[in-house]
Amino acid sequence: MEMRTLADWVVRQRLLTIPGVSQVIPIGGGVKQYQVRVNPQRLAALGLSLKEVELAVGASNQNTTGGYLEAQSQEYLIRNLGRLRNPEQLLNTVVATRNGVPVLLKEVGSVGVYTRVKRGDGSVDGKPAVIMSIQKQPGASTIDLTRRVEAALDELRPSLPKDVRMRPLFKQASFIEAAIRNVEEALRDGAILVLIVLFLFLLNFRTTAITLTAIPLSFVTAAVVFHIFNISINTMTLGGLAIAIGELVDDAIVNVENVFRRLRENRHAAAPRPALEVVYKASSEVRNSIVYATILVVLVFLPLFALSGIEGRLFAPLGVAYIVSILASFVVSLTISPALCLYLLPNARVMAEEKDSFVVRHLKRWDTRLLQFTLPHPELVIGGAVVLVLAAGALVPLMGREFLPPFNEGTATINVIAAPGTSLSESNRLGTIAEQQLLRVPEVISTGRRTGRAELDEHAEGVHYTEIDVDFRHSKRSREVVLGDIRKRLGEIPGVFSNIGQPISHRLDHLLSGVRAQIAVKLFGNDLDLLRAKAAEIQAAMGTVPGVVDLQTEKQVLVPQVRIEGDRVALARYGLNVGDLNEALETALDGRVVSQVLEGQRTFDLLVRFDDASRGSLEAIRNALIDTPSGAKVPLSAIATIEESRGPNVIQHENVQRRIVVSANVSGRDLGRVVEEIQKQVGAQVPLPTGYFVTYGGQFESQQSATRLIGILSLFSLAAMFLVLFAHFGRCQ
Repeated sequence: MEMRTLADWVVRQRLLTIPGVSQVIPIGGGVKQYQVRVNPQRLAALGLSLKEVELAVGASNQNTTGGYLEAQSQEYLIRNLGRLRNPEQLLNTVVATRNGVPVLLKEVGSVGVYTRVKRGDGSVDGKPAVIMSIQKQPGASTIDLTRRVEAALDELRPSLPKDVRMRPLFKQASFIEAAIRNVEEALRDGAILVLIVLFLFLLNFRTTAITLTAIPLSFVTAAVVFHIFNISINTMTLGGLAIAIGELVDDAIVNVENVFRRLRENRHAAAPRPALEVVYKASSEVRNSIVYATILVVLVFLPLFALSGIEGRLFAPLGVAYIVSILASFVVSLTISPALCLYLLPNARVMAEEKDSFVVRHLKRWDTRLLQFTLPHPELVIGGAVVLVLAAGALVPLMGREFLPPFNEGTATINVIAAPGTSLSESNRLGTIAEQQLLRVPEVISTGRRTGRAELDEHAEGVHYTEIDVDFRHSKRSREVVLGDIRKRLGEIPGVFSNIGQPISHRLDHLLSGVRAQIAVKLFGNDLDLLRAKAAEIQAAMGTVPGVVDLQTEKQVLVPQVRIEGDRVALARYGLNVGDLNEALETALDGRVVSQVLEGQRTFDLLVRFDDASRGSLEAIRNALIDTPSGAKVPLSAIATIEESRGPNVIQHENVQRRIVVSANVSGRDLGRVVEEIQKQVGAQVPLPTGYFVTYGGQFESQQSATRLIGILSLFSLAAMFLVLFAHFGRCQ
C-alpha cells in the first residue's frame, strides 16, 4: 500500500463518531502529503535562501476576503481565492526577484504528492496492512463498545473498495466474554455439586431447590449493588463472584437443614405446633451462628481494601464482589429461605419418615465412633491440631510466590527488538521474517505486526521496535510448550531479541515497572559506558538462573549521528543566534508545514524542505545558504561545524538519575524463587562502584509489598475474629 487510502480515512472518521471511542490510532500504509522539495544548489546559484521559498509558498495558498460590494440594489460578497486546486499551480509561484526578473518555484524545486516520513508500519500475516488500535473512553463498556464498532464496520463494508478487507486481530471483549463463560460454567458446576450433596443428605428435591435459590438471588443482589455504586462487571469482580459460589449456599444450608429437621420432629410429635412457629424458632436457633460466621468471612477479606497502587485496583473489586455476594446470601438465608420452607416443607411427603438418609446414617455412625475415641483424649486431639498448624506454617516458605496467577488470554504479545539505529525498512524485513516463523507454529491462527510508532500513538517507540499480536487455536500442547516453540523459532533470527507475554499481562507489567516484562532489574549510575558494562554483567549473572527466559538489556547504545553545531562567535558576527540557525535547519532537513491543501472534506499538509538528494549529502548541507538580518546570505559551513559522529540513542532517567534496565520473564518456576536467586547471583557476581546501585521491580516488587501489607493487616483481622468469637461463645457460656 503506497499511501493510506480513502478507505482508511473513512473507517477512522466513522469509528470516531461512536460514543465511547476515545482514539483510533492507525499504523501502516502512509499519509498523503504535498511537498515542495527545494534544491539548495539552485538556491545558492540564484542567491536565494530556503526562508524566502517557505514564506512565498505559505502566502500563495490562502483565501482572503474583500468585504462587500453593493451594485444594482444587491450586495455581493467578495472572495479573493488563492487556495490550490492542484499541486502544479505552485510551480509558477514567484519566490523572489533578481535583477528585475521573477524567480519561479519550478526553477529551484519541485512539487509533488508524497508519503509523509514514516516512523512506523504494519502488516497482517506477513502482508502489508493498516492496523487500527481503538481505545475506549474511561467508564465505557468494553463489550458494548466492541459490538458498536463491529456494527459500524459492517455498515461500511459495502461502500469500501472491493480489495479492502477488514478483520479483528485482538479484542479485549473476547477475554471478558471468556471470563463470563468461565463464571457461568462455575455457576453451573457449583449448582450441580450443591444439588448432588443436598439430595444425598436430605433425599428431598424441595430442600435442594430452596437452598439453590441463594445462588441466583445473591448474584442479582450483587448486580443491583454494583449498579447503585457504579461498579463495573469486570474480570476481577467476576472472579470474586466465582470464589464466593461455594459459600453462597452455606448460610441457606444451615437454616434449611435445621428447619427441615424441626418440622419433621414436629410432624411426629404428640402435640404438633403451628408450622409458622416451628419455622421461626428453628431459624432463630441458627441465626446467631449465621451472623457471626458471615462476620468472620467478611473480616478475612477486609485487608484487600488497604492495598494501594495497581494491586489495590486489581484486588479491591474482587473483595467487593465477594463480600457483597456473601452478605446477600446472608440476607437471603434469613428472609427468603425461611419463607420458602414454610410454604414448601410442612406438607412434604418426606416428613412422614423419621429416619435420615442412608448417607447421613452412615456418617453419624462413623462420627459416633470418632467421638467415642477423641472425647476421652482431648489433649491428643488438640496436640495433633497444633502440630498440623505448625506443619502447614512450615510449608509456607516452600510455596511459590506470584503477584498474579498465570492466566491464558488466548493470545500473545511478542516484542521483537532489533539494534537501535536499524532503519524502518530493515525492521519491516525482520518483522516479516518473525511473522513467517510464527505462522509455522501449528497453534498460531494469525499475526498482526506493528513496527515503530503510529502517528497518533503516545508510546514513542523507535523504528527498531516491533510488537506482534498472535492469536492461538486450541491445541493438545500446553501453553508453555507452545511458547517454548515460539521462542526457539524466533531465536533463529539473528540480531534481534524477543519478549513474549500477553496483551493484558504486558500492560500490567508496564504499569508496575515501566518495562514490558515480569522482572525489571534497574541499574542506576552516572557514567553511561559503565552502566552498559555492568548491565552486561548483570545479564550474564541472570542467565545462569533456571526459569529465566526472554532475557535482554535495554538498548542504550551508540548510533550514527550528524552533528551540526553553530559557531556562536561566527553567528554573532552576522547578527544571528543559535535559534535562528536551528529553525532554518529544521525546515531544510526535517521540513516545515507552511499551509494545507483541501481535497473535499480531507486536509493534507503542504511541506517545504530540501530534496532527498540534498538531504543525504553533507556537502549540500554545508553549502546551504542561511539568511542574515542584513539580507546577506552565508553558507552553513561558515557559521557551523558539520561532522559525522556517534552518540547514545537514548538516555533513560528515573528519580533524577540515569538508569539502564535488564528485563526477563519467568517460565516453569514461580516468580518469587527466581527473583531470590537472581538477587543472590547478581550480589555475588557483579560488584558495583560507589554511587551505583540496583533495584528490582516488576511483578515481584508489587507482590512483596502486597504480601507485607496483607501480612500486617491479617494480624488485625485475626484479632478482630478472636474478639467476635469470644463475644459469641463467651455469651453462650
